[in-house]
Amino acid sequence: MSEIVFYDIPGKTEDTKAWSPSTWRTRYSLNFKGIPYRTEWVEYPEIEKVCKEIGAEPTDKSPDGKPLYTFPVIHDPSTNTILSDSTPIAEYLDKTYPDSPKLFPPGTKGFHAAFDSAFYSILARTPSLWNLVALGACTNLTPRSEAFFRDTFWRRRCDETTPIEELAGSEGSERKEQNWREVEADWVKIGTWYEASGGLFLTGGETPCYADIVLAAWLVWARQSWGKGSEDWKRLERLDGGRWGRFMKAFEKYEAVV
Repeated sequence: MSEIVFYDIPGKTEDTKAWSPSTWRTRYSLNFKGIPYRTEWVEYPEIEKVCKEIGAEPTDKSPDGKPLYTFPVIHDPSTNTILSDSTPIAEYLDKTYPDSPKLFPPGTKGFHAAFDSAFYSILARTPSLWNLVALGACTNLTPRSEAFFRDTFWRRRCDETTPIEELAGSEGSERKEQNWREVEADWVKIGTWYEASGGLFLTGGETPCYADIVLAAWLVWARQSWGKGSEDWKRLERLDGGRWGRFMKAFEKYEAVV
């Protein structure tokens, strides 16, 4: 089996080199399935150029109607397949490598569709996790990627009326506490899904599925952006009786960065 080439965006330190919630979904998937791969690190300003060079499809459109190229992208030399976007990549990995652990266990496609609708509705309604994490995610980038993020991505996708430095609110401010109240309410609600499953993961038992990976990718983004020893990360880990700390502990075995 040839190594899959996995395209990712680097953070500026070795400890936080892998940081993006979008690409962590693919990294977790590859590690969970035990599929050999290597990471090709590409700075933000080079993503479109690299995607066009290798033939990766755009995943969206910019407000001006131009194609939007994003990571993750994989190139699988074994099948000469180049694929964009984390969910199609996960589906491809299950189909192409059926003898490895399943990201989508049999009979769970409807469950995963319902999960996507419920989870992303929560994120769209209260962008407070984004507010708390955005500045750390931005400043974790290399200088070149950070400048691109601020000048391009931020203006295209986010709230231009509020400087990124002000989204979270200062320590002890009402703005920051309001963000945290909303995050706590959201993640306690998500925790009820796990309570109903009766296991560590959403389908019950001790083996994650792709929905668990989606949640872990958002949480690892927060951890990498704040820092593992930060008070913000410790606060998130302690939520819901420590549920999310235990959850992320279970994902440590899938966090190799190669």
